[in-house]
Amino acid sequence: MTLEDATNASMVQMLSIEGEFSIPEEFAQYGSYIEKLTNEDFLKFYRDMATMRRFDAEATALQRQGQLGLWAPAVGQEAAQIGSGYGVGPNDHIFPSYREHGVAITHGIDLMSIIKIMRGVNHGGWNPDETRFHLYAIVLGTQVLHATGYAMGLNFDGKVGTGNSSDDLAVITYFGDGATAEGDVSESLLFAAINQTPQVFFCQNNQWAISSSVAKQTKVPLYLRGTGFGVPGVQVDGNDVLACYAVTAKHMDDARAGLGPSMIEAMTYRIGAHTTSDDPTKYRSDEEVASWKARDPLLRFEKFLRSRGVGQAFFDECAAHGDKLAEEIREATFALGNPPVENMFEHVYSEPHPAVIEQYAWLKEYEASFGEGKN
Repeated sequence: MTLEDATNASMVQMLSIEGEFSIPEEFAQYGSYIEKLTNEDFLKFYRDMATMRRFDAEATALQRQGQLGLWAPAVGQEAAQIGSGYGVGPNDHIFPSYREHGVAITHGIDLMSIIKIMRGVNHGGWNPDETRFHLYAIVLGTQVLHATGYAMGLNFDGKVGTGNSSDDLAVITYFGDGATAEGDVSESLLFAAINQTPQVFFCQNNQWAISSSVAKQTKVPLYLRGTGFGVPGVQVDGNDVLACYAVTAKHMDDARAGLGPSMIEAMTYRIGAHTTSDDPTKYRSDEEVASWKARDPLLRFEKFLRSRGVGQAFFDECAAHGDKLAEEIREATFALGNPPVENMFEHVYSEPHPAVIEQYAWLKEYEASFGEGKN
């Protein structure tokens, strides 16, 4: 999909590709959210986007060097994640897929916890009760069902539409364009609509579900997918951090106020591979990638900040911070050691399963056969 194919007149955009800021009259409802932002907020947005990209690059390198089993890059999706992440309230709950490294940054998740998952050290090193950021979901669409169930529970508990900002809660769930073809997402949209859940469905349309383009997945824009179920949608420029922030904040506020669920489609692009086991050069053209690199979210926001008088020293500081983080991540990863082999067998079932017990016993016997004096 080209840049031209991916845009339409109804897409919310506040920053042009050249970093020029404006809020068209038809999107005035989002303007108040931008007006509340300070210069420090703008710097925070850029700093976190730069951190996300540097972390991503280091994690990819670690996987290539055999330190991680797999990595899911998110280069190009920084604005969608950082912007929307800061649009979520301090008490709201987040249900991610497996690529929401930037959203994790906005909610204080230790980035080494994500590294540990991909190394097989644990199944998620943070407590969702404390962080409100639930564990990564590898199976497509499952987290969307979990989010809808949690949002239904908020309705049952009377945590919606009370008018008390400290009591009212909402839920946001993240998924990609490919997941919209899963039955789980359709079922979630149906239950959300019927139960008027306090929920935002946030679709990061990065144009490719592994090697399947959006054109092979749908005949209509994805933000309209929920309409048939009764869930209204909006499309936003996913490479515009300010638009992603304002639209998410507005729809989360609406959800908390009891106005029901909505869907946001963030139009962005996966610059790298689907995961490190994928080779995107086999199914997409250099011209397509180049057209989307022209919309790079970091470069666009950098132009915006420079137009506001932010000097080179700030960008140098962000680069130095990223390099320091990468060095710390690398040292911590090498210090982890090999993941315990029993991790493969634990938590497969809620109760001990005979087949799993048998397999683990076989493995231990097999490993013991390599002991002293044995071939």
